[in-house]
Amino acid sequence: MRRTSIPQSHRLAARLVPASRRRRGASGVCPDDVARGAEAASPPPQRRQRRGAGPGRARQSGGGAGGAGAGACSLAAGKARRGMELSQLLCAASAALLLLWLPLRARADEHEHTYQDKEEVVLWMNTVGPYHNRQETYKYFSLPFCVGSKKSISHYHETLGEALQGVELEFSGLDIKFKDDVMQTTYCEIDLDKAKRDAFVYAIKNHYWYQMYIDDLPIWGIVGEADENGEDYYLWTYKKLEIGYNGNRIVDVNLTSEGKVKLVPNTKIQMSYSVKWKKSDVKFEDRFDKYLDPSFFQHRIHWFSIFNSFMMVIFLVGLVSMILMRTLRKDYARYSKEEEMDDMDRDLGDEYGWKQVHGDVFRPSSHPLIFSSLIGSGCQIFAVSLIVIVVAMIEDLYTERGSMLSTAIFVYAATSPVNGYFGGSLYARQGGRRWIKQMFIGAFLIPAMVCGTAFFINFIAIYYHASRAIPFGTMVAVCCICFFVILPLNLVGTILGRNLSGQPNFPCRVNAVPRPIPEKKWFMEPAVIVCLGGILPFGSIFIEMYFIFTSFWAYKIYYVYGFMMLVLVILCIVTVCVTIVCTYFLLNAEDYRWQWTSFLSAASTAIYVYMYSFYYYFFKTKMYGLFQTSFYFGYMAVFSTALGIMCGAIGYMGTSAFVRKIYTNVKID
Repeated sequence: MRRTSIPQSHRLAARLVPASRRRRGASGVCPDDVARGAEAASPPPQRRQRRGAGPGRARQSGGGAGGAGAGACSLAAGKARRGMELSQLLCAASAALLLLWLPLRARADEHEHTYQDKEEVVLWMNTVGPYHNRQETYKYFSLPFCVGSKKSISHYHETLGEALQGVELEFSGLDIKFKDDVMQTTYCEIDLDKAKRDAFVYAIKNHYWYQMYIDDLPIWGIVGEADENGEDYYLWTYKKLEIGYNGNRIVDVNLTSEGKVKLVPNTKIQMSYSVKWKKSDVKFEDRFDKYLDPSFFQHRIHWFSIFNSFMMVIFLVGLVSMILMRTLRKDYARYSKEEEMDDMDRDLGDEYGWKQVHGDVFRPSSHPLIFSSLIGSGCQIFAVSLIVIVVAMIEDLYTERGSMLSTAIFVYAATSPVNGYFGGSLYARQGGRRWIKQMFIGAFLIPAMVCGTAFFINFIAIYYHASRAIPFGTMVAVCCICFFVILPLNLVGTILGRNLSGQPNFPCRVNAVPRPIPEKKWFMEPAVIVCLGGILPFGSIFIEMYFIFTSFWAYKIYYVYGFMMLVLVILCIVTVCVTIVCTYFLLNAEDYRWQWTSFLSAASTAIYVYMYSFYYYFFKTKMYGLFQTSFYFGYMAVFSTALGIMCGAIGYMGTSAFVRKIYTNVKID
């Protein structure tokens, strides 16, 4: 007999975990127990976003220049026309964004989770797949299970997040009514021929489990098991459901698998179920607490890693401040002394250091179009990360399927003006003229990377007939979001950025002829700085990477978003400190190529994260197969690249402020 049971949890004492997510002593289920022969429970579904934030109104602040004979009325009309065009564009993008948001609210309000006595309760069958490959899932009825005799109802409507995550809900055909006990009842019969037996044997050999939902509460069960010798295989045929209720709401579901039947060809196997209703004291708001694992996420190692990273930040900030302040003070004193010399003494003096490149330090970076697009995309990724973490701290996004992904897509689309503003303004300050091309590259850089990876993996998913295969309609929906929401909002941000902060305002004049870069020691070369720059930022987050990876690739639910917010802040501080130090030594070596160096030295964090993903794959998981391996390394590459772009943008923005500050305080001839 397979019984779903979870040890009693303890009340949380962590301040960083929202009170609504703290365990209150409810029992729960854990999918890890499936492999050990105990009960199985899935990561809980996720709640769709209930609050949306549409883009704010933006107002263009640029005007055209009329000819000598143009009148004031013509100029005013031109401004008004451009303002109307921008307003119409913003309204269209806002309407498209609203259409993206409405399904989330409509889906969230569709079910009130309240029942009358004897009212129908639907048991949905979701997916089935190998235990060690969490993302390799198939339709439940891809195995030769039979369906109940109850009349089929309409298919469960999917949100965008559910469709992208491969949710395949199908009606079980079981007759379940609220507070109505059902004794063991046969609901269908499997005519087991050789092909069906082989399918079940393959599933049992690969430790297949399946997932079901009742009132959005997940239930996990094992398909079957083999004997100790691996010669005979058995199928669990009896689903014993125990459903807890509090008032008119369902607050708990447990599954016990019984009725072990040996798989013998050319026999009939009867599938049965029973339902037992019991009153529970668990509150409806707390019904997902049993799926959380505070003993894992709030382990002392997790706390110690946060404390260790925090102490590293204090040490690093203090060290950087001390070194730079003392060094810069000496530099300022030396430069002030040189300014008191006459020209002859100054020519004979030993001139060196970062002041000597004041005429080149604000020279436009090489490939400014790509560079500005990366900076804009990195700023947008940072904004998305910050907003999604805040929303996750306020809302329990893990309680409804696909809500985290749906929220991330919505927030990414809504923050597109951030991308356009920072990328467009930087490109304008660097003298770029092909701003439309820059806008397109900035708008589609991240979506193209994600969609390209998903498109490649989708071919493998289609070949495997996996539920992760993205439907054509979902692809069209994503493309529509890119063209009708992201692009217009990015255009609005680009126009605002070019008009509000697109004029160069450097504290030093840029020389017409570039200064030759002198030879320097090998460890001061930009390539070496780039390779070493990501070590400390990675060191501040690699413990948290383990918890995040385990949540996504294994069977844990990440809910300690207070930890994640702290880690994000620590990562930003460490990244800025490291890039400032690297840039200072680079400029002191009279190498003014600091823009790309600051970006890439911070972005090199992605290299170490991706290398860590290899370690995690080979030593922390038991994944196998082409589909799961491609899925893992493909999306880990996307995650690492996005993280690198975000860190690069953070490093560049901090370094840019530092460079501007030190050259503003120096008196230049």
